[in-house]
Amino acid sequence: MSPTIIVAGIGSGGEDHITLGVWRRLQETPRRYVRTASHPAVRKLTEHGLAFESFDHFYEQSDSFPDVYERIADELIRLAQADGQPLLYAVPGHPMVAERTVRLLSERCGGAGIRLEIVGGESFLDQAFIRLGFDPIEGFQLLDAADVKPSLLRPELHTVIAQVYDKFTASDVKLSLMERYPDDHPVTVGHALGVPGEERIETVPLHDLDRLEEYGNLTLVWLPKSGDPMLRNRSFDRLHEIVAILRSPEGCPWDREQTHRSIRKNFIEETYEAIEAIDNDDPVGMQEEFGDVLLQVMLHSQMEAENGTFDVYDVIQSLNEKLLFRHPHVFGETGAANAQEALASWERMKAEERRRKGLSERSSVLDGIPRDLPALMKAYALQKKAAKVGFDWAEIGPALDKVGEELRELREAVAAGKDKEEQALELGDLLFATVNVARFIGADPEEALARTNAKFSRRFAYIEEQLKKSGKTFGETNLEEMDRWWEEAKRKN
Repeated sequence: MSPTIIVAGIGSGGEDHITLGVWRRLQETPRRYVRTASHPAVRKLTEHGLAFESFDHFYEQSDSFPDVYERIADELIRLAQADGQPLLYAVPGHPMVAERTVRLLSERCGGAGIRLEIVGGESFLDQAFIRLGFDPIEGFQLLDAADVKPSLLRPELHTVIAQVYDKFTASDVKLSLMERYPDDHPVTVGHALGVPGEERIETVPLHDLDRLEEYGNLTLVWLPKSGDPMLRNRSFDRLHEIVAILRSPEGCPWDREQTHRSIRKNFIEETYEAIEAIDNDDPVGMQEEFGDVLLQVMLHSQMEAENGTFDVYDVIQSLNEKLLFRHPHVFGETGAANAQEALASWERMKAEERRRKGLSERSSVLDGIPRDLPALMKAYALQKKAAKVGFDWAEIGPALDKVGEELRELREAVAAGKDKEEQALELGDLLFATVNVARFIGADPEEALARTNAKFSRRFAYIEEQLKKSGKTFGETNLEEMDRWWEEAKRKN
């Protein structure tokens, strides 16, 4: 007969929570082990003279809970193989609810030639439903305190967070919850639910969650389901729902009529408004403008969802997979010591990505630059690509000389009275050469020009202010006077 491990759940609290079937197995199986003796039901074994050994020493010897669970599972398998006689392993609650050691045994016993038998017991959830007074059919999720992430939180569901062992764990839980809930949102902390003389239930503001004194292995946190619109509006799914409604037959007539082309310009405008908020270092503006850019992504994705081609979740999946694939130095085996190595890794993975997709090699080094990129940015991108294959000066000197050369040619074209088209071409050459200098000094030409534009606007506003103070209009002043105010603005700034 194969060695046997019987896993029995001894309930969530005192002896009243041990089922009759589990109690019989405890009496019938002389080799008894408990994950921890720090559980109210374990006292019943002692009171009835049922000898057992606990694995509490692993908690003292190990650096982390995962390590504890690994060691317990390994030890149980060793004990079962060594003796060949059935052994019983008692765990708090139900063996299949928040019990990592049982999961490890399920994965390993078959390969070790051990028969695994699991005997159910009352889960801590049974007492949570009773003592906290909610029905899980209304919508319910159970989370492990060690793995709580903002992305998992759904305020429209009752949420129970188990295994809040101590204040440090409570602090981590609090920080995750604060990503979705207000700091003063009420949360309920339950300890030893259903255990006479030990049960404690307390509701506190979220910001006080880690300030309570008594935490332990029977502590959980409960957040009741909420229909608060503010909480719903903090979710991506709510945004997706709103955009779908706007585009539906019952939605907004204007939104319903739009196409990719009709709102193409909106995408550009919203992007530039977001850039303006960034340049102004305006967090409030950024929050609003980033939302407007996101709305454009949602609308275009919804249009394609209606066509059956892709939806916004496909967009997110593609992006996530791209980020994971192109960052092997973060999510894979390779490393990157600095930004340059990280960028080189990114470019390698881009090329590998094209190869795996069966895309042909680009016919030109300059391929891949968006056609409608603003001209200044496009010049910068063209020069960067050419420089990667060695079409570049080794130092800035020749680049600066080229600016002088192009300026002379422009002067000559103007002095010779050449037509406007030829003069414009010479001006383009001068701008292109200037962009090359920007690249050498590590400046983004678009950003550099944007800062100069802002500087010009501030100084010109000063001129307008002085005109108002003097009671004049532009027609009543002259360049000399305006230039004097311009110099004053320079000095003030």
